[in-house]
Amino acid sequence: MEQVVLVNEQDHVMGTMEKMEAHQKGVLHRAISVFIYNAQDDLMLQQRAAHKYHSPLLWTNTCCSHPFENETYQEAAERRLQEEMGFECPLEEKFHFIYKADVGNGLLEHELDHVFVGRFDNIPNLNPDEVAQYEWKNHETILKELEDTPEKYTEWFKIIFKEYLQRLR
Repeated sequence: MEQVVLVNEQDHVMGTMEKMEAHQKGVLHRAISVFIYNAQDDLMLQQRAAHKYHSPLLWTNTCCSHPFENETYQEAAERRLQEEMGFECPLEEKFHFIYKADVGNGLLEHELDHVFVGRFDNIPNLNPDEVAQYEWKNHETILKELEDTPEKYTEWFKIIFKEYLQRLR
């Protein structure tokens, strides 16, 4: 059973909890989100695998997950990028924030999320257990799709992308 690291709003560790239980209870825990751009400044989006326990086949940022206990946010971002998308690249942490999102089926994401950005211009080696497919999209296209067809995207991506644009534009 995968554990998540529970924290308070100041990122002080409060213990660990099984991931599903943490999402059922909506307790605050550590998370990472990765945004990978190409040379044209298009964002690599992933479509979640069909068998994921929540938000299957929805589009989201390049990768996101939870650090293990005693793993840094940076280490978690690097590990999950390799595990989900099958490549490595330098990652830089840009900011962190807390959000809460109802992802359906009685599950809540309540995360202290550290957001990382990197550059990559090759073809990823997708892990089919995690990712159905990927696409490169520019910010304007993503914003239009979030307005016109928000149901195509994960609830957390809608929040994180707007936060990203506010902080980094």
